[in-house]
Amino acid sequence: MKTVGISLKIFIFFTVLTGVLYPVFITVIAKAVFPFKANGSIIIRDSTAVGSMLIGQEFDNPAYFSSRPSAVFYNPLPSGGTNLGSTNPKLKALVAERKNKFITYNQLDSLEVIPSEMLFASASGLDPHISPGAALLQVNRIAGVRKFTGDQRKDLTELITSLSEHPQFHLFGQYRINVFLLNLNLDEIK
Repeated sequence: MKTVGISLKIFIFFTVLTGVLYPVFITVIAKAVFPFKANGSIIIRDSTAVGSMLIGQEFDNPAYFSSRPSAVFYNPLPSGGTNLGSTNPKLKALVAERKNKFITYNQLDSLEVIPSEMLFASASGLDPHISPGAALLQVNRIAGVRKFTGDQRKDLTELITSLSEHPQFHLFGQYRINVFLLNLNLDEIK
């Protein structure tokens, strides 16, 4: 019985330490040192939260850049992928459907190589980034819908270049661009 009592005390101690004190301590430090990131990297426009830089969102308006597909419909609570293997016929059909939709939606040649992030959902289903190449494939559609002049089209491609992020430490990952930030800045092109 003495062992059970000691075990229970240790359990309560570590539950309070690691389940209450440590999370509160880390949260306070994070909010003091990195307040924007600690609060979810929420972008505010006209006193209204319009989205987070960290979570992908669906943009179905043809005047905006499309995000990569999401297996969870951009819902952050049950984040996750489809878990379909590369030999699964359902995944092959889904990729073929996404490819055809992307080609048709952006009025591309059927032989155009479509970047993989526009065909496959990320592991979390919430990745907010696409490659600059995927963004450039959407320029003609967006410029056409918005009736951009040649100068505005040039501004649009420069926007893609200026918002492109380098691989982490110029070493890990690939060049990428946050679709949410790109779409927010897109409205600034006049």
